[in-house]
Amino acid sequence: MTKWQNSKMLKNFIIILAYTLSVEVLFRLASHITIFDVSILRVILGYSILALVFAFLLSWLKKSSQKIMLYIIFIILAIYAFLQMGFNNFIGVYMSVNTSSQLGAVVDYVREFLASFLPIYYLVFLPLVLVIILNLVLAHKKKPQTEKKFFLKKSSRYEYQIRTISTLLILVFMALGYYGTLKVKFMQNELQPVSNLELFQNPNVPSIVVNEFGVLGFGVLDIKSAFIDTENANDLVFEKTEKEDTKRNFDDTLWQEVTTNETNKTYQNISNYLMNQPITDYNEYTGLFAGKNLIVIMMESANEILINPEYYPNFYKIYTQGWSFVNHYSPRNSCSTGNNEFSGMTGLYSIYNNCTANKYRKNTYSEAIFNLFNKQNYDTLSMHDYTEAYYYRKTIHQNLGSGKYYGVQDLGIDFYTEYKNWASDEDFMNAAMDIIEARESDAPFMVWLTTVSSHQPYVVSSVEGDKYKDLFKDTDYPEDLKRYMSKLKTLDNSLGILLDRLEKADMLDDTVIALYGDHYPYGLKNKTINYVLDYDLSDYEVERTPFVIYNSTMEPKKFSQYTSYINLTPTLANLFNLDYDPRLYMGTDVLSPDYESLVVYADGSWKNAKAYYDASDGTIKYYGDEEYTIEEIKQINQKISLKTQMSSLIIKNNYFADLNNKLTKAQANQEQVLANAEMEE
Repeated sequence: MTKWQNSKMLKNFIIILAYTLSVEVLFRLASHITIFDVSILRVILGYSILALVFAFLLSWLKKSSQKIMLYIIFIILAIYAFLQMGFNNFIGVYMSVNTSSQLGAVVDYVREFLASFLPIYYLVFLPLVLVIILNLVLAHKKKPQTEKKFFLKKSSRYEYQIRTISTLLILVFMALGYYGTLKVKFMQNELQPVSNLELFQNPNVPSIVVNEFGVLGFGVLDIKSAFIDTENANDLVFEKTEKEDTKRNFDDTLWQEVTTNETNKTYQNISNYLMNQPITDYNEYTGLFAGKNLIVIMMESANEILINPEYYPNFYKIYTQGWSFVNHYSPRNSCSTGNNEFSGMTGLYSIYNNCTANKYRKNTYSEAIFNLFNKQNYDTLSMHDYTEAYYYRKTIHQNLGSGKYYGVQDLGIDFYTEYKNWASDEDFMNAAMDIIEARESDAPFMVWLTTVSSHQPYVVSSVEGDKYKDLFKDTDYPEDLKRYMSKLKTLDNSLGILLDRLEKADMLDDTVIALYGDHYPYGLKNKTINYVLDYDLSDYEVERTPFVIYNSTMEPKKFSQYTSYINLTPTLANLFNLDYDPRLYMGTDVLSPDYESLVVYADGSWKNAKAYYDASDGTIKYYGDEEYTIEEIKQINQKISLKTQMSSLIIKNNYFADLNNKLTKAQANQEQVLANAEMEE
């Protein structure tokens, strides 16, 4: 036996490893994540590396200091696992250092956040309690010993060298073994949309990372990703698609020239990917609303509870007399409101583990919905009845092409700075219509409105939460549900104001209204939502939200395609016959005959009428007798993974701004060459 093996370092290694594995097992049990999976071997090896590093660092401290530091480490790890369970249960995603800009929001609703924790989550503190009890028992039996008063333990130079060298050698051996688990075939889930090696390099799908690397492993990789971004397009492989004959054609000569001369491999690969995407052709809905006004409303925390003629007659009218998409979803991700607004405006997937809209707010997007209408000489406006506290909309919307953005102060309506109270959407809609009616231009308008009144919290009394609560006094609904439904009443009243004022201004027939929910009311528990919605909320059904397109002259229709906000901009672009390139969007015109009925969730899971695929554990659930082959599932996953990765790279590299600059220069050079040629003649 070596000195290292007999030392306190070995004991600490065993204690830390046992503790971290215990926390992991309890975390998985409470989170309904399988324990008996081959990935647990990787988790054990990863936690062994973590335990060895901690034990090595602690070995330089004196005995009493080691014990204190162990307690600190154990407390931090238990709290981290505890918060991750609560965050995933409450928000629907795991928290990340990349979403730290939203910390203020979490602090604001900390009461609701803590109230959402299930009792089983507290089990992760059990190992900590056992460690404390064990130490108290041992301390009672041992006689007190005196130690010299210095924090660091004195070691001979020989001990230092032996301990360091032996630890490094073991770490190298363990690291090689760990790397092997990222590559060997038997430790890979063949249906997983992203490989374990890719996830190790860039943990951008937290739910899969937690499954494959453990909750503490995700924490380490998450911190690493904040400092090291390894994502690039150099290694992405995609098939070139044969161009089909379509009436919607594009001249890619300049784009191809720019791409051929591109020295940046990432930019080049993004361009090649986009140019090789299929072009959705014109269809029977193309230009149906050409020249009309458009108002898009992203409704805060709106789910299908809104579809109720008794309580919400205005929305019900729009829903039943317009085009309703009955299988529409608003998948949550980090910073759902801002990111899902961004995705609705751009047709790009936001980056799952960060506040994309905020982090990349200086980016510009020529394909964004505002810019498409700008090219058609529309007046474009955007408005929101809250401040810049959470999202920098004044900058974001301007860079997406909005002609002018109005925040709550610009609108001149009452608002609150305390979290529990929000501005009234009724005031908001009146202010928005005042601005629309005051326009001096004769051009049609395109306006984006983002509401706020139905935002949580619901567990505490608030102005909007109490305003219409008496409407539900004869129900057996819990108080938080009544407050939520009261807030929805404010939203519904605002829609009534909109319809009424458009009609009085003689603009109703010439205006199209598109509405979708940013996310479901995650401030409510599923069992609470089920007081009203009687369907099973598992398999992401809780994220089912309304999507409606309405015009007073249209024939009502219901569409069964599975869809989400990612398809909003290309769908509206076709309906208004805008000058747009369908290849530039990760979404598709949902009314196209070529549309693939499929909704993709933030972690790479997906669903349609046939099946639900859970990306977190690579399992698939069928809703009927028809099933996919393994190869078909792989193809769907590969396509989704490529879309989300390309979308991420487009955003991170501000691709559209770069492309437009280079296309402008190439166009100028081409014109100069032609001008010179004419002069020579």
